[in-house]
Amino acid sequence: MKTDALVNAVGSILLGKQQQVRLAICCLLARGHLLIEDLPGVGKTTLAQALMRVTGLDYQRIQFTSDLLPADVLGVSIFDRREGGFQFHNGPIFTQLLLVDEINRASPKTQSALLEAMAEFQVTVEGKTRQLPRPFFVIATQNPLFQSGTFPLPESQLDRFLMRISLGYPDAVSERQLLTGTDPRHLLDKLSAVVTPDELTKLQAKVDTVEARDSVLDYLQRLVAYTRTDSHFAYGLSTRGALALLQCAKAWALLAGRDYVLPEDVQIVLEPVAGHRLRESQSGGDSRSLIDHLLDDVPVVA
Repeated sequence: MKTDALVNAVGSILLGKQQQVRLAICCLLARGHLLIEDLPGVGKTTLAQALMRVTGLDYQRIQFTSDLLPADVLGVSIFDRREGGFQFHNGPIFTQLLLVDEINRASPKTQSALLEAMAEFQVTVEGKTRQLPRPFFVIATQNPLFQSGTFPLPESQLDRFLMRISLGYPDAVSERQLLTGTDPRHLLDKLSAVVTPDELTKLQAKVDTVEARDSVLDYLQRLVAYTRTDSHFAYGLSTRGALALLQCAKAWALLAGRDYVLPEDVQIVLEPVAGHRLRESQSGGDSRSLIDHLLDDVPVVA
């Protein structure tokens, strides 16, 4: 299957991270933007670059820095003497897959340049709306907020990302393979497209045909309702968050070779989909503890 080929191709570059690779591909199949958050040097950019290569999409990369301006992302008009007027030059955002490296190193003003594009697949520059290529995905990497020189993403920006994942340190066996083998960054040059853009679009359409039965929808709604009423949560999941959870569960089921969703699919994608959309009412907790509390307290069967 094409989905297995995608997982195997990316997994050959990012050793020992099969679950994270599957989640990243699940996000793309669900037509969502992906945020990869972790310490520098654990493979965030390598994963993003591998995804770019195996999908066969046109792509651009932007390294976000504190002095980057919105025009550096969106584009700018330059006076053309021959034409006797200003001509708009597209910025790197006019591509099918955009890698935004270290997104939280740029100022909030520059971060906001992505908001319209990620939500509506268009940008408005100098009073004119311009459509972006389709499909359009953003894969962004982010350093932990405790590191110097970072600007936290606001909730509105975080909500544009369908999933947020972390990679973590490799296990001992995978790290030994890395130490004794070829640098994965060098292997990227040999990685070729596994699917065409048309094939990717068909896989995404297939996600929509995956069935979510009433029992699964009931469980999903109980999870969402619990976040809105339990005192551990500062606020609950929005309707958009609930839809994101369902779409990712369908994509995960497709990756598993099924045309129907199980409660386990919802549980697996819950933390990547909901973790960055929820906050604990008392400071000091993290998203993982909130998700664990949610899964422990909400029964699969009412």
